[in-house]
Amino acid sequence: MKSKITGIILIIGSLWYIIAEAICAFTFNDTLANTYLKYTISTLGIPNLNSPYFFLMNSAFILLGLIILFSSFYKFKDYIIKNKIIYYIFTITCGLGFIIVGLIHSKSPLTSHYHVLGANMAILGGNILLLIISKSMDRFKSYQEITLVLGIIGLIGYGLLFFNTSYMYRPIFERLSVYTLIIWSFMTGVYLRFNLNL
Repeated sequence: MKSKITGIILIIGSLWYIIAEAICAFTFNDTLANTYLKYTISTLGIPNLNSPYFFLMNSAFILLGLIILFSSFYKFKDYIIKNKIIYYIFTITCGLGFIIVGLIHSKSPLTSHYHVLGANMAILGGNILLLIISKSMDRFKSYQEITLVLGIIGLIGYGLLFFNTSYMYRPIFERLSVYTLIIWSFMTGVYLRFNLNL
């Protein structure tokens, strides 16, 4: 029963993230293509006229952080057989990071550094968490292989985002490093909901 509950929550949370971002992008004050290619995800969460549904984006960040924390401590921890302390540390880091990003937007001069901190906790911490998970279960098969690949892709995206001096490609690299976590959340939700072998 715990597996199904956790799976449903992960599926709902990851789908809500995609839906919320899509709504914000569709209603953003630019073309849909430009919004995805030229504006960071955080920009969609800034409360101004450019993003009338900013609260949806911020709610998606917060919900994602909460489901990562809940699912990890409620059920998924049972599948982790080694590296548990590191697993817990990075789970908390990632989950709290997304919550901070959702609570503090990036344009406030007094608090924007907290938003940046939260983003790094979520993105870097989250993709490192995927690597840890892939190597901390009782076997290494398709689920673990996909998790590992997602973590590597996410870290590459983060590296390109961090070291890129041109703003032009930053939104693309940012989404590359965040979507790996969304895909993993959805995939894990499906595995747990339908009792597939992890």
